[in-house]
Amino acid sequence: MMMYEAIIAAQDHALATDPGVFLLGEDIGDPPGGVFKTTAGLQTKYGADRVRPTPIAEQAIIGAATGAALVGMRPVAELMFCDFIGVTMDQISNHAAKQRYMSGGATNVPMTMRILTAGGLGGFGAQHSQSLESWLLHVPGLKIAYPSTTLDAYGLLSTCIFDEDPCVHLESMAMLFSAPKVEVPLGEYRIPFGVAKVRCEGTDISLISFGWQVNQCLEAAEELAKEGISAEVIDLRSLMPLDYHRVLDSVKKTRRALVVHAATEFCGLGSEIASTINEELFPILKAPASRFGAYYTPISFSKEIEAKQMPHKASIVARVREVMKDRG
Repeated sequence: MMMYEAIIAAQDHALATDPGVFLLGEDIGDPPGGVFKTTAGLQTKYGADRVRPTPIAEQAIIGAATGAALVGMRPVAELMFCDFIGVTMDQISNHAAKQRYMSGGATNVPMTMRILTAGGLGGFGAQHSQSLESWLLHVPGLKIAYPSTTLDAYGLLSTCIFDEDPCVHLESMAMLFSAPKVEVPLGEYRIPFGVAKVRCEGTDISLISFGWQVNQCLEAAEELAKEGISAEVIDLRSLMPLDYHRVLDSVKKTRRALVVHAATEFCGLGSEIASTINEELFPILKAPASRFGAYYTPISFSKEIEAKQMPHKASIVARVREVMKDRG
């Protein structure tokens, strides 16, 4: 499967498994089966009651999903662009995320928000290209996954749908149709939250990333190997809970770390992870753990300019060279 097909398959299995699962979002019915084809064929198979196209009203989508989850259903709500979470933050942060706490554990909100991110494509402009996972990470009560491979997209989305708490499944548009085709097990296959994966082993520096930036790090690692620099690439897979155990084990070995993401570098997740690494491993580090994110500017409509605003293979290589200046 390609990644978009794996996302369809995970939802298909969930719809077939649990009658309480239903999908809602803009344009998700047949045709077109979603603007990015991630629900194609599902309304035809399961009907309009379970695959429900909505008005262009993100507040209504998340509000309805929260209410449905409160009465025992398992809604899967699609937001077409990450940028649109701005109008839904009250429902997400003050209602869905806090419900278990506010009820003393008596009620929960088993809903999934599928949120697409457009970085790395160009042509979507400042209001459709942001990576805003840090906004969501400031909200206790949410679980957040961001797959970088087709297999992980299936496994993590399946885990989200059947979790008892509100989950966010971030999906890279750049990878929906470009990630390599791989075999995906049909049926029950879940990847637990909080388990990072070593995508490439190395000894000189740990590159820690998630989503489509993992591939940029892997390409950078190949280039760095030509210079005699051995980079280990860690794919976080879930951002909350976060697998600090695997991250710290990697940095204990390499003694250098760079966290890479498409979100703005200022106040991004990379700052939090780098700070934790520095606090926990300061005595053994050969260089301070650092972070590398996008420029603190609106994302350009121009593909050429956008490519320079966000980390990519060449700029990651250049940043690693800076960290490696004091090789010893």
